[in-house]
Formats: sequence, C-alpha cells, structure tokens
Amino acid sequence: MEKEENILGTEKIGKLIAKFSIPCIISLLVNSLYNIVDQIFIGWGVGYLGNGATNVVFPLVMICLAFSLMFGDGASAYLSLKLGEKKKDEAAKGVGNGIIISAIIAIIFCIFTLIFLQPLLNIFGCTDALRDYAIGYGRIIAIGLPFMMIGTTLNSIIRADGSPRYSMISMVLGAILNTILDPILIFVCKMGVEGAAIATVLSQFLTFVLNIAYIRKFKSITLNRENLKIKFNVWRRVSTLGISSFVTQMSFVVVVSVENNLLAKYGLESKYGSEIPITVLGIVMKISQILNSIILGIAAGSQPIFGYNYGARKFERVKQALKIVLGLSTVISTIAFILFQTIPDKLIAIFGSGDELYMDFACLAFRTYLLLCICNGIQIPSGIFFQAIGKSIKSVILSLSRQILFLVPSMLVLSRAFGINGVLSAGPVADGTAFILAVVLLIFEVKNLNNVTTKSNAIVDDTNLDNRLKKHIIITVSREYGSGGRYIGRLIADKLGIKLYDKELIEKVAEDTGLSEEYIENNEQKRETLDNLNNGYYFGLNYSDELFIKESEMIKKLADKESCVIIGRCADFILKDRENLIKVFIYSDMEDKIKRVTEIYGIKKENAKKEINKINKLRANHYKHYTDQEWSNSENYDITINSATLGVEKTADLICEMVKEKDLEKITI
Repeated sequence: MEKEENILGTEKIGKLIAKFSIPCIISLLVNSLYNIVDQIFIGWGVGYLGNGATNVVFPLVMICLAFSLMFGDGASAYLSLKLGEKKKDEAAKGVGNGIIISAIIAIIFCIFTLIFLQPLLNIFGCTDALRDYAIGYGRIIAIGLPFMMIGTTLNSIIRADGSPRYSMISMVLGAILNTILDPILIFVCKMGVEGAAIATVLSQFLTFVLNIAYIRKFKSITLNRENLKIKFNVWRRVSTLGISSFVTQMSFVVVVSVENNLLAKYGLESKYGSEIPITVLGIVMKISQILNSIILGIAAGSQPIFGYNYGARKFERVKQALKIVLGLSTVISTIAFILFQTIPDKLIAIFGSGDELYMDFACLAFRTYLLLCICNGIQIPSGIFFQAIGKSIKSVILSLSRQILFLVPSMLVLSRAFGINGVLSAGPVADGTAFILAVVLLIFEVKNLNNVTTKSNAIVDDTNLDNRLKKHIIITVSREYGSGGRYIGRLIADKLGIKLYDKELIEKVAEDTGLSEEYIENNEQKRETLDNLNNGYYFGLNYSDELFIKESEMIKKLADKESCVIIGRCADFILKDRENLIKVFIYSDMEDKIKRVTEIYGIKKENAKKEINKINKLRANHYKHYTDQEWSNSENYDITINSATLGVEKTADLICEMVKEKDLEKITI
C-alpha cells in the first residue's frame, strides 16, 4: 500500500492518469456498447419502431440496475470497511446480505413487471404503434432481470474483492455473446425484437453464471449459508452505503420517462409523429453516452491522483492533474461535437435506415440536443474532482445538476413554448448551465489551492509519563462541540499519567499515509448528509472511508500497546469488545457551549449556536455512518456527563475515580 501511495505522489501525472484511467474507460465503454448493439441489429432487422420499443422498455432495465448497484456497491463498501476493521465475519455478512436481497428484489420485480408490463410501458411513454414490439421485447427482458440484477450486484463485489479483471472479463464475454447472438436470432431465425431480447437474456445469464462461480473464489472472505441469512441491520447498512448508485441511476429513469412522454405528446403535434422522436432521441442519448463514458473513465481513473495529492498538500500536482484531465476530456468532447454536427446522418445510419422525416429529425436531434456536448468535458470531471478532494456538497450538486436540476425543468418549460423543438433545446440549456456552475466552482477552488498555506499541529510531549494504573485500561471520550470534552480528556490523561491521543493520532495517521495533518483533520469525524451520495458506482470508497479505516487500525494498535485516553473517532465502537474499556460521553448546556466556543475558539456569539449545531450534526452523521448507532445515545457509553453541572475539572476527577475503581477490580482467573 505504501508503495502505491508513493507512486501517486511522485510518478509523472500523465503516466498515472494513463495507468488508472484506461481500465475505467474500457469497463464503461463495455457497459455503453452493451445497450447499443441491440439497437443496431434491431434497426436493420426490424426497423425504427423496434428501436423505439427498446427505448420505452429501457427505463425498466435502469430501475433494476439501480437496485442491483445499490446492493452491489453497498456490499462492496461494507466489505472494504469491515476488512479495514479486521472483521471478516461481518464483511461476509454484508456481502451475503447484498447478494440475497438483490436476488429477492430481482424475483419480485420480475413477477411485478410480467403482470403489469403494459401499464408500466404507458408510464414510460409507449405509443400504440410501439406497443406490440415493446410488449414482445419487454416480456423476455423481464424474465432475464434476475440474472442481470444478481450478476451486476456480484460484479461490484468482485471488484471490491480485488478481482477487477475477472469482473471485466465476465462483462466482456457477455457483451461478445450478445453481439454474436443478435444477428443470428434477428436475421437468420427471423425472431425480430424477441430475438434481440433472447440474445440479451442469454448474455446476461453467461455473466451471471461466471460471477456465481466466483463466490467460491473470494480472496478476502469465506461465504457460507449463515452469511446468506437476512439481517435487518446489515442489509439496511448495505443499502445506505449504496444509495449513491441508486440515486444516480434513478435520475436517468426520471429523465428518460419525462423525455419519452414529452416526445410522444409534442411529436404527435409535429410533422414527425410520436414514434420517430422517441426512437431517434433514445439513440442520440446512447451515442452521447459513449462520449460520457470516455470522459467519466478519464476522470474516475484520476480520482485517487487528485485525492492523494490534495491530502498530501502537493497542490501543484493536483492542479497539473486537473489541467491534464480537463484538457483530455475537452479534446474528446470537441471531437464528438464535430462528429455530431457534421455527420449526424452517418451516425444514425449505423442503426438502420428510415424515411426522409426520420433522417431529418435525426439530424435535427444531433445538432440541437448535443449542441453544447463540448461542455461535458468540463462538467463531468468537475464533479469527480470535488468528490476526490472531500467537497461532498459541491460534488453532489455537480453530479446531479444537469439531469435533475436543469434538464428535466428545461424540457417541461421549453416544450410548452416550442413543442418538439423545445424538448431538444433543453439539452444544450442543461449542458450550458451545468458547465457555468462547474466553471465557477472550479475557479474558486483553484484560487483556494493557490492561497492555502501549510500549518502544523503542536504535539504535546508525553515522554515523561508516570502511569498510575495497574491494569491496561482504555478511556474513550466522545464529546459535543463546545462541551470541553477535549480538555477533559487531557485532564484525565494527566491525572492518570497516561497518554492522550487526539491530534497526536492525526500525526501518526499522517506519517502512515503521507497525507497532510491538515487534510486529515478537515476530513475526519465530519460527514455531511450528502456524503452518502458520494460512493459512486465507479469510484469505490471516498477518502473519509479510507481515513476511518486507517484511524481504526491505528486506534487498535495504540489500545494494544498501552493504557491511554482516545478522543472521538468512534473509538468507543472500534474497541467495544475489550474488557478494560471505559466509554465516556461529554455533553453540555447550550449556553455553556456558546460561552466556551466564543472564548476559546473566537467564534462570534451570534454565529456560535449555528456552528455548534452544525459540527455536532457532522459528528453524529459520522458516528451513524460507521457504527449504525446514534452518537448521543447513552446506552452506547458507560457514563454520560453534563460538564456544565460540575465544571471540567470536577468532571475529569469524577471520571478518574471511575477509572480507579475499574483499576482496583479483582481480576478473575
């Protein structure tokens, strides 16, 4: 691990980007091409109505993908976190629950779709002309949904288990089989859209079988029947960790559903009719997804480079990496822009022929809807960049801004004013506004990188300690902001003659990871509500998770080594299985907290309450995320004390008396 971190901080940026981004690009392109292959063969073998039918069925597939990624990515994150805590049994339970819940939801959704297929298709914009094709295609796709969902869930878990190559191969083999079977079943067997659906299901079944076979080959855990039993707390935790992937995929479902319905409505009022716009724009969006996959692959592959160098305060390397990523992405998006504007007729012809109106609308759609696709070269990498450096709110806003904040409202407003042209014009409006937002945030962030200065933490010299305890005892102190808990921890350590680990722990983690102390301090124990939306499908753990794993390892080492006082950092939970552990929670009255933060931290009185509530909420979110328990729940601690009642000195004395009683307890042999 240390060698890899040194490479991130020392190797040439261009070489690092190539090393990390190329596998990401390949994986994403395979996903994109998987959907496009069907439409190419259907377009030539059935016609554009067949392609229109697949577009109205596509949201059903996306819903299933959202659930399978939620459980797969959630189980992957759970696996990584529990392995970091050295809890293999719990890690196995998370993986087992992720798989079994995915299977249950898959079967339920399969049955539900088969029963209610027609009304579901109506919701997604199906027209009378498309209905027979859509039902024929949709019924077969529904039968294969369990294979697709379980296979996708396992794909995420296999990557997290350290076998991304196996995961990619299983996907690629499925895509190859689909490409082989499509022309055979459509052209040779004359099975039309049903043949394309069978080809898709069989290819998904192949990936499913390969991934099921991997279960016996897990490197990090051993999965048994006990792990497959549903545990409510475990699957809820897994689902929470995977919520980002679910929200991201469901945003596409919303966009496609709204878009199809608007195209059907306003297309009927135009010379093109309803079916041509639904078919063409579905193809346009999937072609543009190839562009986005390349850009996303470049940016996602560069995420560890951004994150590590930002954390290590190597800001010149951060700016250099950002410059290269934005440059490469802009070049790719510029090439795509030129193709979309100059040869749209050639691009749409790949998906079969059509009449004059079909080709006319295709050219209009490419040139209008993707007019500002060049902006994606900045907007997409920006969201990943902010995620990598721990700016969760900015990352989430940028990630969802185009689809939810700008595109859907633009389609609804512009379609009323300009009909079918308004729907198409929503594309560049969304791209342009999302681009402006990204540029503004990037400019401010780069200015901050230029202005930031290094500051160091003074470490208290604990070399001359006189340990007054006979036993090996650990005291963990959780505390509200402004309660004086940190100072109380220092008093306890001094009175007992043992070490205190607070900022000292930050220094030790900094030495171990190469990250700066300031970065660790700014990113630990603070979890925004929106951070749950930052564990994306292609990004793995964020740096807060990695810091938690590192700090957990360090806390256990220190607890093994000596008696000590540990401040915060979920230490009470991390060490909960130890016998000689005393867990303390310090809280205080609001007036007392306001007085302390204004006097000690220099916060203005009018802002103090807001700041206290904000930091305590961040600490509560952090504790909830990593322990699945409530931070202020007294049942989690041996003693909870209001420091305002006794004052910090007497509060420390009271805790010391409690420790001494524990120290004098007779040890049973």
